[in-house]
Amino acid sequence: MAHTAMSGNGTTAGDDPLQTAVWRLRSRACWADAAALLRPDTPATSLQRASLLVERCLYTEQGWEEAEDALRTAEAQAHTDEERGAAACERGQLAYASTLHTVRDRADEARAALGRAAALIPPGAPGRALLDYRRGLLAENLTRSPQAARAAYRRAHAGATAHPDPLLLSFTWRHLAGLALREGELTEARHGFAESLRIREELGYLVGTAPALASLAETETEPEATRLRDEARRLFRLLGGVPTWLSRQLSPPDAATA
Repeated sequence: MAHTAMSGNGTTAGDDPLQTAVWRLRSRACWADAAALLRPDTPATSLQRASLLVERCLYTEQGWEEAEDALRTAEAQAHTDEERGAAACERGQLAYASTLHTVRDRADEARAALGRAAALIPPGAPGRALLDYRRGLLAENLTRSPQAARAAYRRAHAGATAHPDPLLLSFTWRHLAGLALREGELTEARHGFAESLRIREELGYLVGTAPALASLAETETEPEATRLRDEARRLFRLLGGVPTWLSRQLSPPDAATA
């Protein structure tokens, strides 16, 4: 199962105090607290607030109505093509998360929303990389088309490099590595997972570090694999069992077969 987050640069030099506070809360799985710091009185802040609450749904499988309300506010305030495209991208992500977690099948809505976003966000624009990444998720996990997913992830990877977005790069590395692992390309997979983990640790993206550790463990031999999984479990417990879907990956073998 694959998961993502909205893009972001973390606490880079030049971030204002509000954005730094939002990032620190977000990275520690405190999405509601981060959203509460943002006043939904401009298109940009409304969209950011919606993005945080959509991300919470993906990681916790909770808060769907709050995310819907925030997203409707962002959609109502969007006036430019860029703003409408970004809101459509979040709409597609929320519908994807709902389908992925079997809350409600909204696959058609997800495809339509990301299609609208693609018509509004031109190739090469800063928001295109995140859109390409999310289209890759749909291809990999809903359409079951790994070739289309790989192409979309590579476009997203190139875009996140061109418009420096290290957090998004951590996700493209991770998902390209996941496809490589499925195809038995162990060296390529290990490199991609290691790069994803390195970036997340550098950014302090704590909520994404446990999944990165668990994925890297799948490419390592003992005793390193066990060490990585133990560290992932420690962080998972520290964050109160978030992301929820990681519990299945971290279950001990005897528990998984019981």
